[in-house]
Amino acid sequence: MRWTLLMVLGAGAAQADDLGPRPVFPEVGMAEAELGRLLFYDPVISGNRNISCGTCHHPDLGTSDGMSLSVGEGGVGLGPKRVFDPLDLPEERIPRNAPGLWNIGAEDFTVMFHDGRLEEAADQPDGIRTPLGADMIRGFDSVLSAQAMFPVLSGDEMAGHYSENDVSQAVRLSNLTGEAGAWERIADRVAAIPAYREMFDEVLGAGAPIRFTDIANVLADFITFEWRADESPFDVAMAGGAALPEDAERGRVLFYGDAGCSTCHSGWLQTDHGFHAIAMPQFGPGKAARFEAHARDEGRIRVTGAAEDAYRFRTPSLRNVTLTGPYGHNGAYATLEGVVRHHLDPVASLRGWDRDQVVLHEMPGAEDWAIVETPEEVDRIAAANELMLMALSDGEVADILAFLGALTDQEAADGRLGVPETVPSGLPVDR
Repeated sequence: MRWTLLMVLGAGAAQADDLGPRPVFPEVGMAEAELGRLLFYDPVISGNRNISCGTCHHPDLGTSDGMSLSVGEGGVGLGPKRVFDPLDLPEERIPRNAPGLWNIGAEDFTVMFHDGRLEEAADQPDGIRTPLGADMIRGFDSVLSAQAMFPVLSGDEMAGHYSENDVSQAVRLSNLTGEAGAWERIADRVAAIPAYREMFDEVLGAGAPIRFTDIANVLADFITFEWRADESPFDVAMAGGAALPEDAERGRVLFYGDAGCSTCHSGWLQTDHGFHAIAMPQFGPGKAARFEAHARDEGRIRVTGAAEDAYRFRTPSLRNVTLTGPYGHNGAYATLEGVVRHHLDPVASLRGWDRDQVVLHEMPGAEDWAIVETPEEVDRIAAANELMLMALSDGEVADILAFLGALTDQEAADGRLGVPETVPSGLPVDR
């Protein structure tokens, strides 16, 4: 039976029909993309003017930051070289891994963040459901632009701590909109810079007010243009071009066949855009409301309230996955092989997990291991696991890894517009 299935799946590379329609990307104007590029790398949109979007989503680090859990506010430098400012220590680590940005401008991506707390919803303003509900402002072109509204509000990501700056003060007072609101304060900063004013005149019309939604929309345009990654060796082979190397082709057959990877990592972008519990080890501060004291991260249930969503997290796309480690919603595995092997026996992997696999900055006072050191918490995670056991040989794992390598679009990885040397604010650019 297995031999027959492999023969069917391996019968030629032109199996595009099995993957569904190719992803669709919206058209992006170059004026918008160029403007979004500058704003993406400009620290002016952070509370203390010291962090840009590119600090935690840098192309040199696969559009992530190379760390299991990031340090935003209170850090200096990029990725593994980022260090704490001893005079401005953060309150805690950012609780989830900084995801890669590959292809998230495609129309297929209708949910954002590891728990999907921002998603398309026809019954909501602008067709987007957000954590702010009816308080969310209007004017977004897409869910991708709407997600840009939230990192700038997080004290540990970009806003800064209470009383440090006008933006963080507005956030702590829950004042997000209006003349003195957090988003408006950021938009006013941008509008006061002549070069940005001139570029927005071209995009919006001369003298049109610059709102933060306008900033978010051009950030989305840049991300859509810059990190579209759909010309990998896999794409070429599936279009009838050069065949994959033999090991990658064997891995492709396994991936879409007996190994069952495509049950969740389906289609052209290798994601069903759904949510699954796979017994991922947990560490770090977790996600808790202000009145809660636990360090666990229960994922999707915090959005839906449905018991079956406990410990479920969004299925990531696997495009350029070799560049985006560490892996998992909290970066529990430093290597791609480590997270692939976790999928073979998730509960055993959870219970035998080696914390040395994480990549963390040394942080004074951090209590990172409360969950994995509490048997009851580990049992909760194990009980939610949805994956069945899968037996693969070392050679088959190696073939799957070769296939995952064939999902790398090198042109996208090299960058199209690239990191600017300078930005209109004159603030330093993280490089």
